[in-house]
Amino acid sequence: MRFGIIGAGMIAHFHAKAIAAMPGAELAAVYARRTEAAQSLTHEYGGNAYNDLDAFLRHDGLDIATICTPSGAHLEPVVAAARAGKHIICEKPLEVTTERIDEMVAVCRDAGVSLAGIFPRRFNPSTELLRVAVASGRFGRIALADAIVKWWRPQSYYDSGAWRGTWALDGGGALMNQSIHTIDLLLHIMGDVESVRAQTRLIAHEDIEVEDTATAMITFKNGALGTIQGSTACWSADGHAAEIQISGEHGSVFMADDRFKVWEFSSETDADARIRETCGLNSDAVGAGAADPSAIDFSWHQRNFEDVVTALQEGRAPAVDGRQARRAVTLIRAIYASAAAGGELVQVS
Repeated sequence: MRFGIIGAGMIAHFHAKAIAAMPGAELAAVYARRTEAAQSLTHEYGGNAYNDLDAFLRHDGLDIATICTPSGAHLEPVVAAARAGKHIICEKPLEVTTERIDEMVAVCRDAGVSLAGIFPRRFNPSTELLRVAVASGRFGRIALADAIVKWWRPQSYYDSGAWRGTWALDGGGALMNQSIHTIDLLLHIMGDVESVRAQTRLIAHEDIEVEDTATAMITFKNGALGTIQGSTACWSADGHAAEIQISGEHGSVFMADDRFKVWEFSSETDADARIRETCGLNSDAVGAGAADPSAIDFSWHQRNFEDVVTALQEGRAPAVDGRQARRAVTLIRAIYASAAAGGELVQVS
């Protein structure tokens, strides 16, 4: 498969590294508005540099375009790529409103191309272990299911780009940008949310439009309760892991990034000890970018990309298709609506 990258910021490097590590994959082209930005990426990873999007999309043999533009500027390049017949992998969030996501999905459907979102934590082995434990009923009735992201971003992070911290191009703050991976993971494991009450704050940063701290009380459609905590105002020298915590009448599991700090059930199986040994905190963990977004391991993206390639070869939808990638944005927008209404109960649709 021949890949092209649209955008040349920090996240484009993860895409380029993931492509380089995939057997049979090639980075063929990079598009950025500034020629030197595209050239910087191609000098390091290969491919041809373009500052004209139409010329990029005409690059010979280009199969898949990956989208690395700011969040609120995903729709336009997706539409252009789809109409040029390219399959698409788009960074999170797919877009900043569900209306724009629905337009993307419709255009890709009409063009007959695949649209995939990037939620790489879904592809970690620990995620599948937890998902199966929930689906198989090991917890019994689940009491609480929580997503916890207590991260830090310095003011310089928001100052580094005029789009950061804006509603139009960032789509939100600590929830839409940083916590969305963990929120998607919670939905992937627990199912959809029915309603939410929320509050947001701007605590540790200046000159941004969006929140750096948010809390939400949620009710899942399966009846379980839960909370979401997301922040970029929680300083730590090394960064706190992003956590999913699920507790029920027969067990509790606390997953920190891709490792389990707690894995315990009232009825032990032979596999439980092995899971604690191979996926516990003492095993090799992969960073999720708690303190430094550039420290994320590109192998997470690689797994996500490989699923898209396999899906194309098998003639199926990717695991994180447009409908799946829409779910987290739907919930986050409901959280913002509740916060704007003073914490009123909002139904999630």
